[in-house]
Amino acid sequence: MVKVDHAAPDVTRDRTGLRRDVGLIGLMWASVGSIIGSGWLYGAEKAVVMAGPAAIISWLIGTVAIVLLALVHAELGGMFPVAGGTARYPHYAFGGLAGMSFGWFSWLQAATVAPIEVEAMIGYAAHWNFAKGFQHADGTLTTSGFVVAVVLMAVFVAVNFLGVRVLAHTNSAATWWKIAVPLATIFIIAIGHFHPHNFTAHGFAPFGSKGVLGAISSSGIIFALLGFEQAIQLAGESRDPKRDLPRATLGSVAIGATIYVLLQVVFIGALPLSSFAHGWAKLDFPGISGPWAGVATLVGLGWLGVVLYVDAVISPGGTGLIYTTATSRVSYGLAKNGYAPKIFEKIDSRGVPWFGLILSFVTGIVCFLPFPSWQELVGFITSASVLMYAGAPLAYGVFADRLPQHERPYRLPAGKVIAPLSFVVANLIIYWAGWDTLWRLGIAIVLGYVLLGGYALYAKSKDLPDAPRLDWKAAQWLPGYLLGMGLISWQGGFGGQGHIALWWDMLVVAAFSLAIYYWAKATASAPEEIERSIEEVVVTDAPAH
Repeated sequence: MVKVDHAAPDVTRDRTGLRRDVGLIGLMWASVGSIIGSGWLYGAEKAVVMAGPAAIISWLIGTVAIVLLALVHAELGGMFPVAGGTARYPHYAFGGLAGMSFGWFSWLQAATVAPIEVEAMIGYAAHWNFAKGFQHADGTLTTSGFVVAVVLMAVFVAVNFLGVRVLAHTNSAATWWKIAVPLATIFIIAIGHFHPHNFTAHGFAPFGSKGVLGAISSSGIIFALLGFEQAIQLAGESRDPKRDLPRATLGSVAIGATIYVLLQVVFIGALPLSSFAHGWAKLDFPGISGPWAGVATLVGLGWLGVVLYVDAVISPGGTGLIYTTATSRVSYGLAKNGYAPKIFEKIDSRGVPWFGLILSFVTGIVCFLPFPSWQELVGFITSASVLMYAGAPLAYGVFADRLPQHERPYRLPAGKVIAPLSFVVANLIIYWAGWDTLWRLGIAIVLGYVLLGGYALYAKSKDLPDAPRLDWKAAQWLPGYLLGMGLISWQGGFGGQGHIALWWDMLVVAAFSLAIYYWAKATASAPEEIERSIEEVVVTDAPAH
């Protein structure tokens, strides 16, 4: 099953060709490197504009939501240490149709993050004279900016082609920097430049509960906290996944959330009163297009501003690098389950799924075309990400009932309560993103069904041996779930028709979510079907012993 690579005795390969040479630090840094990206450069400013100082509460709520989802993923990651795990859990629990759907959500999220990080790098770089012509006034790329963006995406892909060990070392080096700079910024600016009265100058929560909740999805808070799953996506390349995955997943969330909450507190406290004299919604100061660098310069720390402009290349760059990796691993998982052509399973001599990397490059180029602003794209990615994550608590509930004896290196305390709760919270985050974001996400979902569904029908018509089994019965809840969330958003008060009042709308989302959760559990695949789905993949992805 597993053969030793004699050129590197400490490295093993399984029959897929994926190399198992990533340890705990590499896994954790993959997640932390994804969490600390362009979100730290923009999140505090976007959140305070939407929620005022109560943005701190928004960050805390977002952290609780991500922790709930991470806890569920930690148990599942230990149970099933396979590459691209996030896309596979629903496949095991609900069969082909659900697996194909959540696999598409996973790929959609991963494939669009890297180009957005490139956009953030170029946006901050506009501070320098040589880069001022890279963007139009509306934030879209000029011809020269487009060329630079393509080159940066090419660099991400090239590093990935060097193999996962080089990637882990490269990302680890970048992540040390990415953690050090925000922490240094927090302490340097807070010393001598912190004004407690800023938190009450216009009221702590000037936009009320709706501002606090809306900021969670739309300002970049959840987007900033995303990334803990990167360790899980690399499970197939971990040396000791059953021990390391839970630690890496939960550790990365703890590190990222602590940094982001401190950043929000210091950002609010450091601003001069004149910058929000007309209210938080009209926050303005010199250099606000690069918020943290602008604040540093504003308080007389010009040298720190220069460091932050440099970091605005390194932090998003590190996140874009690891998400380029994730895209190829998710497409590898889709092909492994029969949802995509087998070419996505092809591995080169370094154990890299090369065709998935090429597709991630092409996708990045498409995303560089004139699309909406960074913040609007963040809302889209947040919704796609959380929709992807929502498959994990559903699968957890099924495995708890149908696979009670399955080995669990990490067992989630009170899992039968936390799993449905995390599903409710995931759907609230999706709902708070607003109708304007969700109808666009709906179009992307339909596109996925056309592409992947078309391939599945082709595979069936040709009677290919790995044609996916689209278990309609086990996934009968899925159309109702997607359409129901769309209907509630359309009728709700977050960008919708406003026919469902605030708080009542969240009660509706919660009740609907619980109904879907227990409906999905009741109609899930039988234990023998789940075991067969697991065996089809895990036999070849099992860790070395």
